[in-house]
Amino acid sequence: MLNGKNKLLTAISIIIILMIMLPLMMVVITSFNDQSTISFPIKGFTFRWYHNIFEQPDFVSGFGNSLIVALIASLLALVLGIPAVYALTRFNLHHASWFQSFFLSPTLIPEIVIGFALYQAAVVSMGLPVMPSLIIGHFLLCLPYVIRLITASMLLLDPHVEEAAWVSGCSRKKSFFIIVLPNIKSSIIAAFMMCFINSFNNIPISLFMNGPDLTMLPAAILNYLQNNYDPTVSAISVLLMTFTAALMFLVEKVVGINQLTE
Repeated sequence: MLNGKNKLLTAISIIIILMIMLPLMMVVITSFNDQSTISFPIKGFTFRWYHNIFEQPDFVSGFGNSLIVALIASLLALVLGIPAVYALTRFNLHHASWFQSFFLSPTLIPEIVIGFALYQAAVVSMGLPVMPSLIIGHFLLCLPYVIRLITASMLLLDPHVEEAAWVSGCSRKKSFFIIVLPNIKSSIIAAFMMCFINSFNNIPISLFMNGPDLTMLPAAILNYLQNNYDPTVSAISVLLMTFTAALMFLVEKVVGINQLTE
């Protein structure tokens, strides 16, 4: 039975959902507008703005570049972050809390500062190509998500399970792969999803690391919006939302929502 407090919480929840969904619905609707500028309500229906996306070379190349950088940075964050978390949570390391704070420190620094610092250090001073510099920047962006999520999962995993495997003759290295990793699979997948989405949509670091021959999709969208105010930006926003939803659906089909929420 709903009491006054529950009714208030329900009303607040509905208001928050509407505040999130209504702007997104407006973006979807305006993407089909046949007018040459973004306006609401729309006066006609057309698909030409979706076709216009693929006529913009920066959008096509930017999507590929953003996809590659997000995948590499997310995988690097997992490959380096998971062993680091295992060492911090399973070994009696001196100053373990200091290392935790160090790995999480990128979240305390504004991303635009990280982008500028990396541009000065990696591109200007060291002369690194733009692509490796981008991957380094996005790796720093992704690593805190891996550290935070995997640490929480490792602290919930009973260490006696590993000890039982050692007693049975399993080496520490082997037990890590057959005991630890399967038990924290849901956190690994969640960390990858968080890393990929945040890296793919990142703007500050991508803006600083853009080059004449390499454009990231968020930067390409901003550059297009500076000179054009047609519904092409709404159309590409709809495609990006669809891409993210399809990715989530694929994860659900492969591993199952129940496994992710266990």
